[in-house]
Amino acid sequence: MNMNYNSSNQSYLTFQLANEIFAIHAGRVIKILEMQKITEVPRAPSFMKGVINLRGDVLPVIDAREKFGMMATAYGQRTCILVLTVTSENETLQVGAIVDAVLDVVKYPDDQIKKAPALGSRYSSEVVAGVMKTEDDFIIILNVDHVFSTDEIISLNENMQSQTENLSASSQTKSKQ
Repeated sequence: MNMNYNSSNQSYLTFQLANEIFAIHAGRVIKILEMQKITEVPRAPSFMKGVINLRGDVLPVIDAREKFGMMATAYGQRTCILVLTVTSENETLQVGAIVDAVLDVVKYPDDQIKKAPALGSRYSSEVVAGVMKTEDDFIIILNVDHVFSTDEIISLNENMQSQTENLSASSQTKSKQ
């Protein structure tokens, strides 16, 4: 997917996972939620923590640490869920990503964003859209469409939507009786 949103200055939401800093194009972030109870889904991959209710819709939630193969840790005070828009196979859906902490929204000119170098097996080149250099650190810019749109998430989202519709239809039938 083309990461260009027709601007020479791009806004990115930065967040932390372990000791690393990542960024996502701010236009992909719908909302930031405090941690809340997540309903587990049987036989889901380990990084798929389950689902939450987001204004009446089912939102699949993944643990970004586990998705990247980082060691799991207890959720802290700053742990939160980023609600993101993801596009996969011409379908747009929402996904929740658990991160250790949201840091800031930063603007970077396109010419300061460097092409993603080979970063080893943890971060494939299709997952990393680029790298920004700050005074102290590097910030890895993620391509959310490749990171958070796995077949398991799409399948889970479709199954949960179907179950929600079935429950809604069932309760309407009972209320009519």
